[in-house]
Amino acid sequence: MAEGATRKVKQAAKSLPKRSFSAPSRPPGPRAARQAERRQSILEAALDEFAARGFAATRLDDVAARAGVAKGTIYLYFRDKESLFQELVRTLLSPLIGTLTDGHLADLPIRAVGEAVADLFVREIFGTRRKDVIRLIIAEGPRFPKLAEFYYHEVIERVLPAMRAIMVRAVARGELKSDALARFPQLLVAPALMAIVWEGLFGRFAPLDVRALMRAHIDLLFGEGEVP
Repeated sequence: MAEGATRKVKQAAKSLPKRSFSAPSRPPGPRAARQAERRQSILEAALDEFAARGFAATRLDDVAARAGVAKGTIYLYFRDKESLFQELVRTLLSPLIGTLTDGHLADLPIRAVGEAVADLFVREIFGTRRKDVIRLIIAEGPRFPKLAEFYYHEVIERVLPAMRAIMVRAVARGELKSDALARFPQLLVAPALMAIVWEGLFGRFAPLDVRALMRAHIDLLFGEGEVP
């Protein structure tokens, strides 16, 4: 039963959009399709500029040039640079949040939860441009607290209670000897954040085997077992 639930979590993750940004749910008309394509081009260009220059140094002129549009076109879709960054968080990370909070994980054995979260991180965050958004928050959050606050409410505030509730149930079922993970569910993803920082700073000198890192972490937390 737990195996089937774990498969559902993986299937939900695999069904996430393969493109970086979400597409319309229904086939749009020609005009709407052009607008959606232009909006996506702006978001992709913004992510490239933010990743290369940081939030402060990125100019909307540069985003427009990279997207192949006039600067004024950006304002048809986004109020300012901050709202552009916020939309990156929404479009890239919201599908993942749904996967983690929609109830698939609730009744899994705690080790299976850890494996599912680790697998999701390796494939859908570290293996995609989503890691660039998280790296930007880590780097720019202290200088731009409104960005950090938005990310907290949009992502962390939604995921943390769900993870804490899972850990509390695991303690009640006797799967966890300590309530440390229930009190600090951040411990489950701490190596994931470290991997993003490491890859940005030291990856070219000492590449990190992130899948092996996450496997070792799960073994340390829950004991050795089969990892997908």
